[in-house]
Amino acid sequence: MSAVQIKTEGAFEQWTLAREPMRNSLSRDLVEGLQQHVARVSKAENGVRCVVLTGAGDKAFCAGADLKERQEMSLTEVREFLQNLRTLFLSMERSRCVFIAYLNGIALGGGTELALACDIRIACEHAQMGLTEVRLGIIPGGGGTQRLPRLVGAGKAKELIFCGQRVNAEEALRIGLIERIGILADARAMALRISENAPLAVALAKQAIARGMELPLEEALSLELKMYEQTLTTEDRLEGLKAFSEKRPPRFVGR
Repeated sequence: MSAVQIKTEGAFEQWTLAREPMRNSLSRDLVEGLQQHVARVSKAENGVRCVVLTGAGDKAFCAGADLKERQEMSLTEVREFLQNLRTLFLSMERSRCVFIAYLNGIALGGGTELALACDIRIACEHAQMGLTEVRLGIIPGGGGTQRLPRLVGAGKAKELIFCGQRVNAEEALRIGLIERIGILADARAMALRISENAPLAVALAKQAIARGMELPLEEALSLELKMYEQTLTTEDRLEGLKAFSEKRPPRFVGR
């Protein structure tokens, strides 16, 4: 069985981490499989506009690295795994496709880092998140020390990371670590709404937000304008105007 199960729903897909007995932990095969699928949906001609990423079962989204596999790795192999993990997360952030993490249970260590690399996070009521690496004598190595402060602020990120602390869904929502508490159907409904919009416009908006966050406001506003300019000559912009005047849903083609 593949480590990632794919369910296609029109212009969006649901990806399920299929390692339930291991709490959907990140093995080398799973990371490689995710990287292949990210590369596939990142091609404009593929037609996939949004992905809902979740875990098998109802106990774990992803419990982090597969520590049983890790114990058998050499230091060189550990470093290679970590580099592949970091490459995966960056490719998700840079993809034209939108990623929604649905946290169906615990997300610890690399599991939280995987969720942080997604664009939007929705959690079930019993979900728990945490960068607990200091309890194992290491630090977050998949981008957690950088992405978490950008979401919740430096002080709160330090508290969570230094203490190796878990937070439940309500606390995660309060501090801005997730966008909402809900069920899988909520994540799928959001994916459907996103996939119905102009795909090039959504991809450019994602890029503008990601790149603009690292810039001073004036430079970020200039970046936004450049991204906006790219939409002006598209077929989708004309289709949006025509659909509005004809009082019908638009039929976007991504051009």
